[in-house]
Amino acid sequence: MERREFIRNTTVASSAALLLPSIILKGNGLSGERKPELQINLPISKITKPLAIAMWDFSWILRHHKYGEFQDWDKALEGLAERGYNAIRMDAMPQFVAADKDGKITEEYRASKKDWIPSLWGNDYAMSFRPREALLEFLPKCKKYGIRVGLASWFLPHGNKLGILNEDGGLLRAWTETLGFLKKNNLLDDNIVYVDLLNEYPDCNGYDWMKGELNKRSDAKKFILNNPNAHLPQDFEPHEKDKRLYINFYNDFANDLIATLKQQFPGYDYFTSFHTWSGLETLELKNYGALDFHVWFHHNSRIGRLIDATANTSNIDRDIRLDYGNLMTFWKENKSEMIYWIDTIINSVAQKARAYGIVCGNTEGWGPIGWFDHPDLSWDWVKESAEICIDLAKKHNEYKFICSSNFTHPQFRGLWEDIKWHKKITDIIKN
Repeated sequence: MERREFIRNTTVASSAALLLPSIILKGNGLSGERKPELQINLPISKITKPLAIAMWDFSWILRHHKYGEFQDWDKALEGLAERGYNAIRMDAMPQFVAADKDGKITEEYRASKKDWIPSLWGNDYAMSFRPREALLEFLPKCKKYGIRVGLASWFLPHGNKLGILNEDGGLLRAWTETLGFLKKNNLLDDNIVYVDLLNEYPDCNGYDWMKGELNKRSDAKKFILNNPNAHLPQDFEPHEKDKRLYINFYNDFANDLIATLKQQFPGYDYFTSFHTWSGLETLELKNYGALDFHVWFHHNSRIGRLIDATANTSNIDRDIRLDYGNLMTFWKENKSEMIYWIDTIINSVAQKARAYGIVCGNTEGWGPIGWFDHPDLSWDWVKESAEICIDLAKKHNEYKFICSSNFTHPQFRGLWEDIKWHKKITDIIKN
């Protein structure tokens, strides 16, 4: 996001805001210190300085209830701005905003919770949520506190039976109706920095129709036998472990989806997000506005098994000190090797973006995928991982939106309450 110097004369600032409609007048989101600022809101492909982005996923709405950490959206957003973040990635819940196949709109849904295992993200209790109403209230508050918004979707049912998850064209319909709803209510504006159509495509999401189509093509020989009329190259002779049909399908699906939405809602940057195991070398990004590629040390098999043991919330009755000790011992002895490994991936992501002439970023990272508050756990390694990887990402001009971790939410109190660290890390990201 480009920033201009604070305008001290409020009369001049007001006049400038009227004369330049593309420039908006904003406060910095801090109580008692609301300094006017002129700021140009650009899509992610056009910004010059990286955004410090927080992944608020579906927690922003599924913890918006009595006793929830997002009960007071103003308080949460003000706290985020205080920590130096100027963007969020949030689940717009398009699968719930859209009508069903019969055109019926449901205003309220119930998110179930059948156990007392801690939920890192999403609802910790069974609760009800109203997605359309929530967007109308929440998005203007983001603008109020100077927080740019990346609309995203994990496309999960959250305890509901949603036919759209198995619908041919369900993802397109969900986003078409959601973006149309936002446009109708004057919320599809320049505070929207991008639209991430599907989380960690093609696997870590709930669009089951697409997963079924991919599974059909995971065995090319079998697919050809079962689909003799499929449109295939004449010289296509699949060999053992041939993944061409699979790869071609997910590349074509995503790029066609983006092209269609660009026609209907032009002027926005669209993409699907990926992660370490998505197969960077196989991705075709011809219609992508940016590359959001999630990278963690957790995905290195050597350290990943130790993180899995340490951050296992399903068995919190164990003595976690042994697992945490094993992880820290490994880290101390193999830190250089692990840093080299993740630096190689970050370099490759930047090179991939450069090859397509687009920007890149990471809205989920950098150490563990999962972590939680526990008397025997420290957040120090999560912080150290972030500091290491953010420095590595900042070497590349392509990185224009960067997170500090997967845990930049009020529910992760051990990290959230370290305001000084957040300010330090967001300052590094943005400058």
